[in-house]
Amino acid sequence: MTPDSQLSTSLPRSRAEELALSIQENIRQRQLAPGEMVSTLQEIRSQTGLARSTVSEAVRLLRERGLLEIRPGRGGGLFLAQPTPVVKLRHTLLTVADGTTATKDAIELRETLELFIAVQAARHRTDDDTLRLHRSLEAMREVQQDWEAFMQANWALHRDIAAICPNEMARAVYLSTLGYLQQSTAPALVDGSTATGTEYRRRRVAVHERLVEAIISGREAQLADIVLEHNSPA
Repeated sequence: MTPDSQLSTSLPRSRAEELALSIQENIRQRQLAPGEMVSTLQEIRSQTGLARSTVSEAVRLLRERGLLEIRPGRGGGLFLAQPTPVVKLRHTLLTVADGTTATKDAIELRETLELFIAVQAARHRTDDDTLRLHRSLEAMREVQQDWEAFMQANWALHRDIAAICPNEMARAVYLSTLGYLQQSTAPALVDGSTATGTEYRRRRVAVHERLVEAIISGREAQLADIVLEHNSPA
């Protein structure tokens, strides 16, 4: 079990995750069928009063989970996506009941896929991917003093790594475990205000730096040890 996944305290959901869940519930209550319009970005911003960046992130999460598609132009907006087999798989994983056992299962599944995802990212990265990973890593460094923001940056970095993997099924399962951990009572190691929490975050940044650099450099032989360290207890 990874240090950032031990069950000692709960990590609050981000505003974007809360909004994504609210949109999902709205879709369920309206009993929308695939292809029907859900809303527009402007309508969601007006109804919620949330910042453009928060609404955009919530929509990105729902698109990533295969629930929404964006149609541009006149009559465009956010529409309920067609349920492909991969989308159905991800929806099944995301609707597993909350609980300690389910959380441990999600963590175990994620860790099992961690090396495969990293190796695939090392083999298929592009220059754009390199820039994206560097930006995500820098965001993780910048928010070390804010425990919740740090964990959200951690999730975002792993999503960016997984996005490089060309294996759609493995990517879907991996991202679904991340989504489950985020939208459930996602666990954290320690209170971020403590000295131990500060040291923990410093070490987590360091191991993610090594992970990203190995992926960018295509050093597959190093990834097994780095992933093992990433998944090892503090």
